[in-house]
Amino acid sequence: MKKHLVRAALAGALLTLTVPGLAACSTDDAATVQPADVVFDGSHVDYATFAAATQVSGVTVIDVRTPSEYAAGHIPGAINVDVSAATFPTQIAGLDPSADYAVYCQSGNRSRAAVATMTAAGFTALIGLEGGIGAWKGDVVTG
Repeated sequence: MKKHLVRAALAGALLTLTVPGLAACSTDDAATVQPADVVFDGSHVDYATFAAATQVSGVTVIDVRTPSEYAAGHIPGAINVDVSAATFPTQIAGLDPSADYAVYCQSGNRSRAAVATMTAAGFTALIGLEGGIGAWKGDVVTG
């Protein structure tokens, strides 16, 4: 699998969580991971690494939950491509398989399935969020 070492500066401090029911946590651990340390190798990573990946210029953040879950709150800038929809393979076929993607779901299970499907479709630069949006400590926006 082709590995991409991504270099970019983390811009600004991460903000607090704004979705009801999800608590904001300290983002001090995010400062320990630099975007240059992020490897888009298809693995699922902790919050700090995923947060650094979302700050990389040109990365596409993909929320693979249902449209209603996405509408209830999602990571800023994320696009919604429902992995459980029959149209998932068609939707990802419209994406650049050589670009960098940060993929997440609710708990990490669906994002693992999405990463596996995308890898089989020829995508080479993927990273997933271990623990899903529940592990996200940054700013979450409602749809």
